[in-house]
Amino acid sequence: MQNSYVALDLETTGLRPKHDRILEIGAVRVEEGEITGTYTTFIDNGVVIPERITELTGITPEMVAGSPLPGSAVRGFLEFAGESVLLGHNLLFDYGFMKRAVVIMGGTFERRGIDTLAISRICLPQLPGKALDKMAEHYHIEQGHHHRALDDAMTAARLYERLKEEFGAQRPSLFEPSPLTFQVKKEGMITNSQKVYLRDLIKYHRIESSVKIDMLTKSEASRMIDAILLRYGKITR
Repeated sequence: MQNSYVALDLETTGLRPKHDRILEIGAVRVEEGEITGTYTTFIDNGVVIPERITELTGITPEMVAGSPLPGSAVRGFLEFAGESVLLGHNLLFDYGFMKRAVVIMGGTFERRGIDTLAISRICLPQLPGKALDKMAEHYHIEQGHHHRALDDAMTAARLYERLKEEFGAQRPSLFEPSPLTFQVKKEGMITNSQKVYLRDLIKYHRIESSVKIDMLTKSEASRMIDAILLRYGKITR
């Protein structure tokens, strides 16, 4: 059974890795069942945080402003996690966002992982809810601030240890990592010509925008340019 891993949790602006962004990374390193380190950071993506996300997580624009940019924050996580097995509750969600972020940076992110949600569904089918907070309540695990990345990563790690203690001897294969699979189409960052044209459009049409243009991908820049042209029209001299 796996006794060493990095528990990962992300808070994001939505549910779609291709369109939404990471707001917060939380990770906990566990070695032979003992917590030996943590990593946590907000990410300043320069995007609007939906009101529903602030209501859910408590994360406000003021909390994120001035935080590390995506590349720096993700590199920090990669250095912290190394090649460790990943663990999380509904891990593929977090893995998908992280893998896309790494691919956009020009890297690769292939890992093995353990999903405590999958283990909970198999081992405790009688429980009415298998969400992380419900599982924590079932095992009387102190949760800290639910829907904050580091606290949820910590809860997932503690949940795994409790599940392993109760069911590991009976079903050891559930507590072994398996390859994580999530397909990400490689996307390049915004080109210089897109940056120039987008800034010219914003200036010409006097558009107020908090978007950090340098952090857009090519496809995101294209969609933004198309939206401006559709609403405001081309630049005329």
